Amino acid sequence: MKINYWYRKFLGKEADDKVRAGVLVFSVLAFMTHLLIYFLYQIEVITINGEAKSLVNSPLSSLYTPFSILLTYETYQLIRTLPSSFSNSVGKQYEVVTLLVVRDVFKRLADFSTDDEWAIDGELGLILLECMAFLILFFTALSYRRSSDVSEISRVDDSELDSFVHSKRIISLMLFVAFLVMAAYSFGTWTISVLDGKGGVDREIFFSDFFTILILADILILLLSYRFTVDFANLARNTGFILSTVILRVAIGAPGVSAVVLFTLSGILGLAILRISSEFVKNKKNNS
Repeated sequence: MKINYWYRKFLGKEADDKVRAGVLVFSVLAFMTHLLIYFLYQIEVITINGEAKSLVNSPLSSLYTPFSILLTYETYQLIRTLPSSFSNSVGKQYEVVTLLVVRDVFKRLADFSTDDEWAIDGELGLILLECMAFLILFFTALSYRRSSDVSEISRVDDSELDSFVHSKRIISLMLFVAFLVMAAYSFGTWTISVLDGKGGVDREIFFSDFFTILILADILILLLSYRFTVDFANLARNTGFILSTVILRVAIGAPGVSAVVLFTLSGILGLAILRISSEFVKNKKNNS
């Protein structure tokens, strides 16, 4: 079928191998280029004005570029996991957000000055909180990767399951197109803002819009799943996963401590949902 052909072409294993190889090369080249720009700026060969100056304040700022590329690749991986299972997809979302928080920590450390007052309620305190949020999100992502999918959908007939997977592949392809458009638009508008003397960087660029689209895709998959199961535990579980994604989306656009609290809340909620659903399935198997 054409859908399966296009899915394999852009989101299949062979396509992923090519994208991964390209991303690794591009990340190294971008990292070296950023370092070169930093060096040229420091010896005043080039001039950078506006908010974009934050990217050349320290050699640590050069970590922002390769991490942004790796984040883009992880977002591509997230799209690839959508047809596999809901829990795997949610786990990938936590992996993306974990790297997003790490990138913010790198940027904050690059901007941090040892001449500033080391107050826990200042910039240092925010760095500590972000590191704690990273640990929680990291543990959450690994927990989802380790766990098996407990979906009841696997109990339906093979033909119905194939139909559901086919529908999710269509959604993945649509999300992939949106991903390309949003990535190009975000990079283009950021480049224009740099030329206009602005060009600030934050996690809202691209990821805020992408997670909004991702939530819509998750809701659509949840609605499609109603065709194959009416089990309350399964539907409530998937709804909880969507709730955790919504919290992540709000956290991406939230400032300072509010973002850290929301990231942490989403991680704790995701772990609780995973634990409860796993125990439910385990007890169900023991009683059967």
